[in-house]
Amino acid sequence: MIYTRKSTDDSDNQKNSISYQKSEAIKYAKAQRLPIAPVDIEDLCKSGIIAEKHTGFKENLNWKIGTDGLVNYKIERPKFHQLVQMLYQGRFKGVIFLCWDRASRNKSDDSIIDKLLKYGVDIRFVQASYDKSSSGELHMDIDGMFARHYSRVIKEKVTLTNFKLRQEGICTYRAPVGYLNLGDPRNKPFDPKRAPIIKRLFEKYAKENISLHDLARWANRQGLTMPPVRRRRTEKEMLSDEEINIEPVARPVTYKNIHVILGNPFYLGFIIGNEGKMIPSSSHKPLISESLFNEVQKNLHSKRRSVSYDNKLVHPYRGIFRCARCHRVYTPYEQKGQIYYGAKCEQNCNNSFRSFNKPCIEYMIGEKMARMHFTEHEIEQIKNAEHDYSALKIQLERESESLDRQKTKVRDDLTYLKENKLTLLKSGVYSPEQYQKEEFDLVKKLTSLNEVPKTVDLKEVLETVLHFSELSKTVHITYLLGKTPQKEEITSLMFSELTLSDNDLSYKGRNGFRIFESPFVSLGAPKEWFSEMVRNHHLIQASISELEELVKNHSP
Repeated sequence: MIYTRKSTDDSDNQKNSISYQKSEAIKYAKAQRLPIAPVDIEDLCKSGIIAEKHTGFKENLNWKIGTDGLVNYKIERPKFHQLVQMLYQGRFKGVIFLCWDRASRNKSDDSIIDKLLKYGVDIRFVQASYDKSSSGELHMDIDGMFARHYSRVIKEKVTLTNFKLRQEGICTYRAPVGYLNLGDPRNKPFDPKRAPIIKRLFEKYAKENISLHDLARWANRQGLTMPPVRRRRTEKEMLSDEEINIEPVARPVTYKNIHVILGNPFYLGFIIGNEGKMIPSSSHKPLISESLFNEVQKNLHSKRRSVSYDNKLVHPYRGIFRCARCHRVYTPYEQKGQIYYGAKCEQNCNNSFRSFNKPCIEYMIGEKMARMHFTEHEIEQIKNAEHDYSALKIQLERESESLDRQKTKVRDDLTYLKENKLTLLKSGVYSPEQYQKEEFDLVKKLTSLNEVPKTVDLKEVLETVLHFSELSKTVHITYLLGKTPQKEEITSLMFSELTLSDNDLSYKGRNGFRIFESPFVSLGAPKEWFSEMVRNHHLIQASISELEELVKNHSP
């Protein structure tokens, strides 16, 4: 295969040209007598040649570490990802790149190429050759380092240039409707067709009792449209080797567009500065006066109403699930007789799991519940660790003594503070505010120390924990056999937080169920595990009472 990549962050470089990379790679293949695979694969290659347009420096920051030691992260370049898969599967013997920085400009992709080489894949570079020695590996490391450095320099130059321009009050982003974007950030002139209508929008909203919907209809009758923009490319178009010309379309104005326009200080002659604050602009002139803008803002705020519902639709699991990335709540809605849950995530949220139905989430919860108890092997480990409990008992007694000493010290400090209040204030040791804060801190510390559970009998803890594990298994069966109202009740009882991301459900246990979040026994540390159980004994007892009541209410 031949792989070529046009970098979107370095368009002026000659070796960035797809045609140049193709011709050089084909010459190299003929000279080295390397047969290029004569295959056409849709959305990947033509005649064995892959052409991709993507920055080499961009990386996906989301990654996961599995319990089996596997580290997973996403390869951002879709065609490069397919190529790696095919090379790993042995479907092609190797690949030709022009040079190292056409293959990679980040450490993650460097690691993939290195592993493919060690796996036996024949990877060639037109402009460099690396022998199989320590010197060859050093040469490869140096080329990779310079490729990454080159990308960082480009990124840094762009960032610094934009920073300096914004410091000078120059607009580095697209001007809104009413101004022209001519490609020069220092010059954002009025749009002769749209600017007068925009100005009239402000005047009508300030002087007339008119709604945003009516204002949008008026603007459309005046011929106002949004600036022409191209639609987003489809995935198929992004993977295509050919340049696809998408004609820009000027769409009609909506009431949402009007709301954004009326609240935009750009029309006052301001732009967004380096610290996110509005600063005077050197690129454009104000379209409206400050008094007119303030009058519009006053009207906007006076007409703002919060949407509330007297009778909410009764749907199960309302407000229980949240997005793991942006923490937006999943809201239930009904469609074709089926209940779904959807989240309106933040714009930069990369959670792909935006919607799911009720059976799907009930199945995922059931899968989590099925593992919220101790296995026979773990129970056997706990029972066989009795010789560790005596040492643990001594440790817990020492912790209890240390806790009592801390309480005594805080009480003494609090008593001294109260008995000598007048002296401390007159002598200037404390100001009234400092004294009040010191007293508050001591009371708060004493309260937190009193909340720490006292040492309990270790055998009692063991019996409680094993009983709790059996009850948890029983409740799981009750959950599987129950209907949605019972399932919702059990879910609220066991979990304090449920978050979803990329088809994966995470949870935080409520009260005693916290112990199943960290299975110490499975890690071979029964002593540490048991110490954790002692500290959470009161929470486990609370959960046992709730479970017994629940099982009693739902038993046939």
